[in-house]
Amino acid sequence: MPVNPGISGRCYSPSRPYDVGREAIRAFAEAVWAGDQAHCSLEAARALGYPDLVAPPTYVISVTQRVEYATVVSDPEAGIDFSRVLHADQRFSHVRPIVAGDSLTVAVSVDSVRRLGSNDMVSIRSIVKDADGADVAVVTSTMLVRGEEEVAA
Repeated sequence: MPVNPGISGRCYSPSRPYDVGREAIRAFAEAVWAGDQAHCSLEAARALGYPDLVAPPTYVISVTQRVEYATVVSDPEAGIDFSRVLHADQRFSHVRPIVAGDSLTVAVSVDSVRRLGSNDMVSIRSIVKDADGADVAVVTSTMLVRGEEEVAA
């Protein structure tokens, strides 16, 4: 079953706030082998001018991917079978670093749905804002939704 091309251009309501904690930053930094002490030491982060621990640049994916799944992938009108999803591309545009204590919301929209053979490419844009409504990052991702395998006769 192909992805519904009618979801192209669809915008979803912003997520509930996600509160960024120190332990989440430390755990993420350890998982991705980000060795900068500003990710785990408050003193090191403050010495660099940050108010609290600073997240590695890719930390934003841990915030946006949850919202993308809860909106686009879970949208019954989209027709996306998650068991057929492959991660195709991810790009980040940061306005400012994420730090512990941030309260972030994510607004997701579907940029495009393109048919590629028996597969579909779904491009998603996630705009991350802080509690004051200021932009923090824009994440664009593309997923390939594999089509049904053809059975040889």
